[in-house]
Amino acid sequence: MNFDLTPEQQLMAESALAIGEHYGLEYWRDLDARKAFPQAFWQAVCDAGLSGVALPEQYGGAGQGMLEMALIVENLSAGGGGATVGQLFMVNPIFGGVSVSKFASEEMKAELLPRLISGDLFFCMALTEPNTGSNSLELKSFAKETDEGWRLNGQKIWITAVDDNGKMLVVARTRKIEEVKRRTEGLSLFVIDVQREGLTHQPIDKVGTNTLPSSTIFFDNVLIQPHELVGTLNNGWYELLEVLNTERIVTTAGLVGASQLAIKLAVEYAADRKVFRDQPIGSYQSMQFPLAQAHAEIESARLMNYKAATLCDNGEPYGSEANVAKLLAAQAAAAATERSMQTMGGIGYSKEAYVERLWRDARLFRFAPVSEEMILNFIAQHDLGMPRSY
Repeated sequence: MNFDLTPEQQLMAESALAIGEHYGLEYWRDLDARKAFPQAFWQAVCDAGLSGVALPEQYGGAGQGMLEMALIVENLSAGGGGATVGQLFMVNPIFGGVSVSKFASEEMKAELLPRLISGDLFFCMALTEPNTGSNSLELKSFAKETDEGWRLNGQKIWITAVDDNGKMLVVARTRKIEEVKRRTEGLSLFVIDVQREGLTHQPIDKVGTNTLPSSTIFFDNVLIQPHELVGTLNNGWYELLEVLNTERIVTTAGLVGASQLAIKLAVEYAADRKVFRDQPIGSYQSMQFPLAQAHAEIESARLMNYKAATLCDNGEPYGSEANVAKLLAAQAAAAATERSMQTMGGIGYSKEAYVERLWRDARLFRFAPVSEEMILNFIAQHDLGMPRSY
């Protein structure tokens, strides 16, 4: 195994870190307070050619892979953005980029990918529903076939980064579950305009990740045209898995970067803070050990994520590795941000110290985009060969 980065990969990582640090902690604190989208940051990422790193060159991408994307997300996150940077890559290069580049028609690729890569177009994905949660095979949203295409009715929840001028990857049933032999049959993927008759959305007030809105979506007899189908009609489950597994990789990368940043802030604070005696609190083992433990855990998540990304790029199965990496990263990020706040004491609870935003944002990923309990179910069943427990 060779763990060295190529000169090109190193340059990508350095470029990403430079952009991340340019739009640093103050920038993100201001956006968080205003619940404002990081438009300038994302445009800088696109202008630097980083958003399309894993997308085909013929549409303006760099033609690289998920390993390069993971490196970029890590460093952008470590520069100041934290875990929510992973969400930006999740909704655009993954939900939009992976689904369209791998499964859409040539016409859709030519229309959408250049705009996505340039930052002119934003994506979101409508998958989760109020009554199904992680049980995606039991979706109730139904697209009924008509002479025009399909008419979609249903509801989605916790949909990230809905933009009225953007596109939405919609996952819906095109055959009802009682009509299929296997539950994996009858699901289809569509890419539609967010601004469409019958489609409405409303924001959800939440604890963190305030720079990207989360919304409830309502579909009331929404027209889907034939050319908006992505992939195979009624067989979208396996295509969806490719989107979800690559989603794990960018989520983990964002958590790794956020943890690096939180630990860095704590170490810097501990190097200056003196209490009771004339030496910094960073010299106390009670301060060192929790941060060292968090560092060890996040390094393990990073390496597992690199393995998942490399397997993905080589066309080999990588679902188990992507899930393990995400599990480790979410737990390590929770520990890293919590211990960073604890190191700082009262000041860590203030907006002034920055780490409270990292803590709030990272907390989401203990249960999203897949909960740690569902990952453990997956590991027990698929990796250990134990009986299905749910």
